[in-house]
Amino acid sequence: MAKKFHKGPRPSELEAASAETNTLDDEPEFISKSARKREMTALQKTGEALLALPAKQFAKVPISDLLREALELAATLKNREGRRRQMQYVGKLMRSEDHEKIAEVLASFDENSRTFRLQFQRLEKLRDELIDGNSEALTHLLQKHPELERQHLRQLIRQATKEREQNKGSAASRKLFKYLRLTILDQ
Repeated sequence: MAKKFHKGPRPSELEAASAETNTLDDEPEFISKSARKREMTALQKTGEALLALPAKQFAKVPISDLLREALELAATLKNREGRRRQMQYVGKLMRSEDHEKIAEVLASFDENSRTFRLQFQRLEKLRDELIDGNSEALTHLLQKHPELERQHLRQLIRQATKEREQNKGSAASRKLFKYLRLTILDQ
């Protein structure tokens, strides 16, 4: 006699089916092809931003060795099509990376450079005030930064003022700026 098989689901299949319905509720909604393309383009642009970083900053970015090698290869490619395809590969690798953290690090580099530029501009303004003879700026500077050598600072200011009056080069002005930058910014 032939055995009759039970056509209903087995108990283990029922458990698997109930587990599937639970995971279906947790799955993200449908993502269109256009949205996926936009996401890939954004990841490629992040990769291009990584490619444009100086070596010191690039070393600080938290990325996998595979992505680092792919970016280094992309930097060496001269052929337009080869570089484009390599950047697509970089975008693909970026999917498995923590691209939010990478974007955060890139933003901090940008913020650091913006902050540096502002400090640089403040120092230039301070240097110009000192050369123009603003004794109030000098007094305030010496109070705020007692590590500055008063005599050396006054000598640099005198030399820069003399150069400006004689319409000579700006070597003393650059020396004054360098002294201020090294003692104030690089603490």
